Formats: sequence, C-alpha cells, structure tokens
Amino acid sequence: MKSEEVAHYLKENPQFFNEFSDLLADVEIPHPQEEKVVSLHERQVVSLRDRNRVLQDKLLELISFGEENDAIGEKMHRLVIALLATSTIDEVFNALYFSLKEDFSVPCVAVRFWDIACTDPMRIEFSATSEDVHAIAESLAQPYCGNHIADEIKHWFGEGHEHLNSFAMIPLNTMQTIGLLILGSPDAERFYPEMGILHLKRLGELICIAVTRYHIANQVSTALIQDNASNDQQT
Repeated sequence: MKSEEVAHYLKENPQFFNEFSDLLADVEIPHPQEEKVVSLHERQVVSLRDRNRVLQDKLLELISFGEENDAIGEKMHRLVIALLATSTIDEVFNALYFSLKEDFSVPCVAVRFWDIACTDPMRIEFSATSEDVHAIAESLAQPYCGNHIADEIKHWFGEGHEHLNSFAMIPLNTMQTIGLLILGSPDAERFYPEMGILHLKRLGELICIAVTRYHIANQVSTALIQDNASNDQQT
C-alpha cells in the first residue's frame, strides 16, 4: 500500500486504534527535529505544539494589524473633526497639512486641484497643471504606491525633492478627476506597491468633500451676488 492509502484508511477508520490500542505505545516514529524515535503519543504532542505555535504567531499578527488599524482610524477621526471645524479654504489646507505631517508623520505633502474655482487663486494648490498630470490622475483607478512619479509632480515638493524615494499618489475624484494628492518620503520602503490602500482612498474622498464644499459655497455666493446686481439694475 502507498502511504497516501494508509493515511486515507486511518482517517476513514478512526476505530482502528481502538482495536489495536497497543500500537499507540509500541509504534516508534522518527522525531522531526532530533535523531531519535518517539512514541505515537509523543509525536502527536510535538505536532500539536508546532500547530499551536503557528496559530499563536498568526494571532499575534492579527492583533498587531488590528492595533495598527485602530491607531490609523483614530488619526483619521481627528482629521475629520479638524476639517469639519474649518470655515475657510485656508483652514482646510492648514488642517490637512498639520494632520498628515504631525499625526501621520508624512514628511512631504503636495496637492493640486483643477477644474474647480477658488476664492484665493494665489494658493499653490490651485496653480496650473499640465494635461499630462491630468492624464496620470485620471488613469489611477486607485492610489499608487511606489518609488517613481513623473518629474513634474516630483517638483511640486520644491527644493529637496531629489531626496524623496517613495511616493503615494491619490487621485481626487468627484464625478470626475479634479485633483491629485501626493505623499513623499525619503524612506524607500515607506510607500511600497504591496501596502494597503484603503485608508489612502478614504483620505482622498475626505479631501475632495472638504474642498468642494467651499467650491459649491463660492458658486452659490457668486450667483446670489449676480442676482442682486441684476435686480438693482432693473430697479
């Protein structure tokens, strides 16, 4: 009989060792880690210990992931509260930069918006961007993490951009792509291709909502001013 057939038979006939109980004490099995033989009972104990060790390692890993996610969730909550407390677009960006740099420990942050009006056109976040950048942002179905970005985007970080070695690119979408958020780090392993992107996606959604609500408010305010001016002229 082949070993697989023996194993299958024992699984299908658990009463075998009831009928031949002496085998439990008499069968000698090579120890998996030492040059000696052990009884079947002892071999089962070794196997159970190995399996328990694997399960303990997985449990500790899951606990670590859970604690890390809880910490990130708390930071995201603080950012949401900070953005809700803002009353101007300047306060939105100040809260965003403070949170990312101080709370999330991201050393370099850059963001650009397009196709959206701003009450302060002097803000760098609304400065002109090329069609190539727009195409890159629109091509991202989800955030990108890695070591390479376009030179034009890298220059958004200003002086010292050549020392950055890993990046996260987060498309900013509403009904269409209206911007791009870039996180940079000198650490080549800070943003890597296999890392989780769920929180990055949520960050992009949060920033879009925070910025576009002022865009909408600005449109409503402009419309009211135009209506009032039109009424005054008719009067």
